[in-house]
Amino acid sequence: MSAADLSSAALAERIAELAADRKAIDVRMLDVREVVSYTDWFVICSGNTERQARAIRDAIYQGLKDDGLLPRRAEGEREARWSLLDYLDCVVHVFTPEAREYYRLEQLWGEVPARSVG
Repeated sequence: MSAADLSSAALAERIAELAADRKAIDVRMLDVREVVSYTDWFVICSGNTERQARAIRDAIYQGLKDDGLLPRRAEGEREARWSLLDYLDCVVHVFTPEAREYYRLEQLWGEVPARSVG
């Protein structure tokens, strides 16, 4: 089965798995289905450095590409403090710890169901 055939929850799980394989820290899945119409899940994770954050983003991109799925949009490719990969049903945020603390997405979406991965 390709990533294109996955449910949104299974896609979020696959993304979290790819991030964890690259030693991402504090991987969290936020279920935003009840509060927004443009996506079902946010997967948020961090790398200890910009270099590691870039490696995590690249591993997610390549892993899903190998599964036959490309993001609709990608942001933050030059500067890896905050990268975004938009797979429509799932939006991935890869941060450095400083950027994650600054933007505080988990607090912004604090009322949605969340689960830590790994």
